[in-house]
Amino acid sequence: MDLGMLLLLVLSSAVCHSADSTYYGGTVRCTVPGYMPPDSKWTGEVQFHYRENGRDRCEQQFSWECTSGYCNGSANRQGPVVQTTDKDQSGQNLWCQSEGHFTRNFTRDQKTQSYTLSDSGCCWGSNVNGKTNWTIHTEVDLGLRVSPGPPTQNTPPVTATVPTLRVPQNCFSTLPLLAYDPDGDDVRCHFPVNVAHPNITLDRVQCTLHATGRLAVGLHVFEVLLQDHPTVDVNMTGYKSNYTRKALNESYASNPTPTPFSRVPLQFAVEIQPALSNCLPGYIRPQFLTPTPSHGDVHHAAVGHLYQLEARVKTAHAKTFDFQVSGPSNMTKKIRDEGFGVTRLFLGWIPQERHLRQNIPICFTAETNESQSEMRCVVVVVAKALALTGEANVSCTENRISIAVSKAYLPGVDMKWLRLADSSCSLTSNQTHIMGTMSLKTCGTKMEDAGDFMVLKNEINSFDAVNATITRRNRIHIGFSCRYPKTVSISNYYQIHSSNYMFTESNFGSFGYTFEVFKDSKFTQKVDPSAYPVKVKLMDRLYMGIQAQSDLPKVQLLVESCKATPDDSASSSLFYDLIKDGCLKDETVKVYPGNRTQFYFEVQAFKFTGSYDQVFLTCTVILCEVGNPNSRCDQGCLNKASRRRRRDLPNGETDRHYITQGPFRVVRETQPSADQKTGAGEKTGADVEATYFLRSDMGTIVFAGLFIMTVILLTVVVVYFLKKSRAEEHEALIAYD
Repeated sequence: MDLGMLLLLVLSSAVCHSADSTYYGGTVRCTVPGYMPPDSKWTGEVQFHYRENGRDRCEQQFSWECTSGYCNGSANRQGPVVQTTDKDQSGQNLWCQSEGHFTRNFTRDQKTQSYTLSDSGCCWGSNVNGKTNWTIHTEVDLGLRVSPGPPTQNTPPVTATVPTLRVPQNCFSTLPLLAYDPDGDDVRCHFPVNVAHPNITLDRVQCTLHATGRLAVGLHVFEVLLQDHPTVDVNMTGYKSNYTRKALNESYASNPTPTPFSRVPLQFAVEIQPALSNCLPGYIRPQFLTPTPSHGDVHHAAVGHLYQLEARVKTAHAKTFDFQVSGPSNMTKKIRDEGFGVTRLFLGWIPQERHLRQNIPICFTAETNESQSEMRCVVVVVAKALALTGEANVSCTENRISIAVSKAYLPGVDMKWLRLADSSCSLTSNQTHIMGTMSLKTCGTKMEDAGDFMVLKNEINSFDAVNATITRRNRIHIGFSCRYPKTVSISNYYQIHSSNYMFTESNFGSFGYTFEVFKDSKFTQKVDPSAYPVKVKLMDRLYMGIQAQSDLPKVQLLVESCKATPDDSASSSLFYDLIKDGCLKDETVKVYPGNRTQFYFEVQAFKFTGSYDQVFLTCTVILCEVGNPNSRCDQGCLNKASRRRRRDLPNGETDRHYITQGPFRVVRETQPSADQKTGAGEKTGADVEATYFLRSDMGTIVFAGLFIMTVILLTVVVVYFLKKSRAEEHEALIAYD
């Protein structure tokens, strides 16, 4: 049977106990048992957690009935236990959400591979779709993933929404939904078959609603199904059955489609409100500011330790009176007005033992009387100990970020299995701390625009050997960030002047490179950062220097390559090599002498043909131990490909790192100089253009000279005849007398 160990549920409930009760959607997530050997006869306890959204009466007591399938395995089951997690405190019954959980047992050697839980119910809130009754359908594969990789249980995707979503009619464009898969599977979102929503499309890959036209004012209800597929074919096993889950191939037609691991439901309502005068975030609609997490972020928490989440919003022409929150039942919420239209949200939560190994979604929106902010959701992964999150001190300066993690919170952690977001960057340590230092554009650091601030983010993660089938190490994830006001120089420094680069590797500690432009061949005066982008003329001499900085006394620098690109992407398809494999490739490159950690060179300015007017230089640099005959630095120029070898870090060298400088902007000269001609009898477009204007100027001068001579001649003639006329008149008067 291809479905293998499939657990099938149809969940619904009678919530129309009064005419005032309304249903605004919900979702179900599942926590599967821990790993058990494939050939064992085990009875596993499957936990189900569901959230229900509404406008009132959220303290419903649900009664789940096992109506078909393997019902005898439900002994010692728990639940459901239902608690209200959030509700409107204004007295208007605008929203509420409840969370319930229950468990069901499942025996692997059962003959029937699925069972059904159901109850009858209604009623959706009055909506433009004409929907009344609702049913939630979820499927979970309880087989084991046995290859490729070590045997693991599949974990279904996680999703949620706040109780009610409100969007002004003229402001609805996109609605990103939460679609997180703990296994890293490929999650696709689907509307039910034969269900269409006017003027709405669903991006199945990004799980985002897009408006293609204006929606009618009123309540719109949506049902979305999340399906997780493996990224490569996965072999599965039940107690006495083997089968395969196929990867989702984009070339598949709409039918057939590979069977997913799970089908997770998400139902929600969007209230389309009358149009606003202005949709700009921060004007009437609340706008999130730092330190609000980004949508889809993954956070980590530990049993018995406080997890905290903070969010800030601002509105210039409305007041934020509350936040809707979708989260666990024992989460606390505090709101503080900070003045000037800024409001801060504090969420606190202490995970319990029952939350262990769960992936818990938290969603939130800011509320005003007129509108609502965008929805943001995060997923909190709950671990046994704080070692998965650590305690970190972060230092933020103008051009670098440093982090130090106390070893006391990471007992038994081997530093060699930790790295930063960029796998080429590792960490260093002393007796008390694990440390890392990086510049603002290295080691996988990412920049995020957060309103009045720029936020630069990175993370420390653990990893396993490539071919490992088991692990005995806890998973480590420590996210950290620095925020900078947009008013300080960090913005220009980050975007334009690339100079200081910091890296950390276990064998070399923290080290860095500077990449500067100099005014002349003495290499003593740097071009000021305020002068960037550097303006040059074709054939100008550019003077640049790269210097390595390290606490180790005996290291040497190798500039292995330098290439020019028309943008700051080192992977640009259009490039020109100046240095390659340690060898000079451009005849105008001249290297000046320096010490072991310096590399000074010059090159004649050029530009790419076409409409490009700027040039970036990207160099790959390596730091080596002095005198190590096996290092890349010792090899120097490698003209022959046969001499190239696979680098091995124990050979006394760092990894290759990329450093970039620029842009250099090419400006035109007003007149061409003699040495800028391309050849005898041949002129460039710029030469022709300059010659045209030169000839035009000479013609103007000649014409002006002739005009002036003509005026002078006419003046002389006029004066002559005037004098002659006056003389004749004088003679006539004398004769008359």
